[in-house]
Amino acid sequence: MSTFTEVAVTAFQLVASAEPQLLAIVGRSLAVSGTATVIGCAIGCVAGAWLGVARFPGRGAALAVLHTLLAVPSVVVGLLVYLLLSRSGPLGSLGWLFSFKAMVLAQALLVLPVAAALTRQLVDDAEQAHGEQLASLGAGRWLRGLLLVWDERYAMLTVGIACFGRAIAEVGAVMIVGGNIDGFTRVMTTAIALETSKGDLPLAVALGVVLLGIVLVLNAVLALLRRWRLTQTEAAGAMGGAVA
Repeated sequence: MSTFTEVAVTAFQLVASAEPQLLAIVGRSLAVSGTATVIGCAIGCVAGAWLGVARFPGRGAALAVLHTLLAVPSVVVGLLVYLLLSRSGPLGSLGWLFSFKAMVLAQALLVLPVAAALTRQLVDDAEQAHGEQLASLGAGRWLRGLLLVWDERYAMLTVGIACFGRAIAEVGAVMIVGGNIDGFTRVMTTAIALETSKGDLPLAVALGVVLLGIVLVLNAVLALLRRWRLTQTEAAGAMGGAVA
């Protein structure tokens, strides 16, 4: 067999046999990215909902900053978190550097602007469609924002899934603040980089296959959510037409 074939066969054997080291790395990746997604979305969605309904001087500049943050490289975020958590940094006393918490913080900061920007767009569009009606019923801006988020709750699920995908596929920030320590802070993306540099291609390929599988599942869930939401919208429209 060729080298490529040997690597591919060994990699799929590692996946099929649920190799303990592989499972540990995957589990740690899911835990870090899942926690970061919850934290980042909790803050980002609230901020995005507020930006979607708020009208104030400088709003355009705030949105420009938000959109700029979407393009910030992950290594820059990792460097910022590293400086904050280093021994001489303002948060150095926490002792979080090269730990699970540091990686969660870095990924949460990456996820936050994504959640805020997507939520802002959803709420802004909903505000233009239903804002006047809600305002005529006496709903203030904050209440309108909450009501519009609830009305777009199925679309908000796609925001969460998109944010999780952003977090779990990230490598630069967690490499910097986590240190890629075996058994403690090594996640899928950092392990792939390390194992490839060491020449341990089967484990790197196996981790890559698992990561691609996770991304494929996320995209499938997104597609199903869109189709289900479209079905619900068409059913509501048909019911409204029948009542009329």
